[in-house]
Amino acid sequence: MHRPDGTVVGHVGELHPKVVTALDLPPRTVAGELDVDALIAATGEPVQAHRLSTYPQATTDVALVVEESVPAASVEAGLRDGTGDDLEALVLFDVYRGGQVGEGRKSLAYRLVVRAPDRTLRTEEVNALRDRAVAAVAERTGAVQR
Repeated sequence: MHRPDGTVVGHVGELHPKVVTALDLPPRTVAGELDVDALIAATGEPVQAHRLSTYPQATTDVALVVEESVPAASVEAGLRDGTGDDLEALVLFDVYRGGQVGEGRKSLAYRLVVRAPDRTLRTEEVNALRDRAVAAVAERTGAVQR
């Protein structure tokens, strides 16, 4: 096993059948060795996991019409910026091109999953988060809510 820079951090492989028989191991036994020091050196700064919320998530969907040239990544960045820390997940679930949105335009439909760490979000709060996200995307990309 190698790190991306080529440093060897371990070896893993199937043991030879003679070794398996001599040690009375199950057939096709695999063994491995890791250089823990090399793994620790490769990790850099420790990653701190976010505290899990015990409050329920809420979902809301939004469809945005943008020019065909606008990348979905720009729309997603605006949604993330506008929603803030309560955004738990963002999923693009539909892309529509056709007469209903006009020539040279596309509709991107997203599901926003939001959750507050300290309370259950009310419907009004979820709607306000969505509206803030839409406003941020509109400012950044010229998107219009469908």
